[in-house]
Amino acid sequence: MPAGLPAGAFVAKFVIAVDGPAGSGKSSVSRAAARALGFGYQDTGAAYRALAWHALQRGVDLDDAAAVVSAFDSFDYAIGTDPDDYFVRVGGVDVTDDIRTPEVTAAVAHIAKLPEVRAKLVSLFRQVMRMADGQGIITEGRDITTVVAPDAEVRILLTADESVRMARRSAEVTTQSAEETSAALARRDAADAKVVDFMNAADGVTTLDSTDLDFDQTVQAVVDLARSATN
Repeated sequence: MPAGLPAGAFVAKFVIAVDGPAGSGKSSVSRAAARALGFGYQDTGAAYRALAWHALQRGVDLDDAAAVVSAFDSFDYAIGTDPDDYFVRVGGVDVTDDIRTPEVTAAVAHIAKLPEVRAKLVSLFRQVMRMADGQGIITEGRDITTVVAPDAEVRILLTADESVRMARRSAEVTTQSAEETSAALARRDAADAKVVDFMNAADGVTTLDSTDLDFDQTVQAVVDLARSATN
């Protein structure tokens, strides 16, 4: 590892780090941009969800911080980084769909607020980035540009007006009413805001506001930023 870099931060490939609030389109945009660039793709939010699912399966008291941290010891996690072969597995069990249920969504806030859990997951994210195939990878989630990959070649804060984000999230979640989905999004933002600033771009981070952009335009903006960084 080159001297002067944060411990574990170095990844020997081109990295695009994408931050942003819930409903900003981080996952779908990042995945499509990775496909266009021929890069790998990592959804870090899936790990938080998978750990929440794992804790629920084990009957862990989510209000017991020590018990939640201990659940990490048996957390056998795997994620597909090929944008065309995405999966999430825990202990060999495919939980790609299971981690998107309202029950898991509600449990994520208990997981994400614990600094020790976040630190363990940061190490996990960096390991996934190192092991991914291909010359580059897009990693998206929260605090990616500042904590997970502060040395990324491209760092983006993807955002949109709150009303637009809520409308997009409501369209994605079919098991809840629009009001329930919006309330869940607001609770998630409020909980995560206590741990990490995901609404303001740090120095060197490009803000990409997709309020007035459609999906393809937003993807193209990410691709353009990546290509500009390689020229």
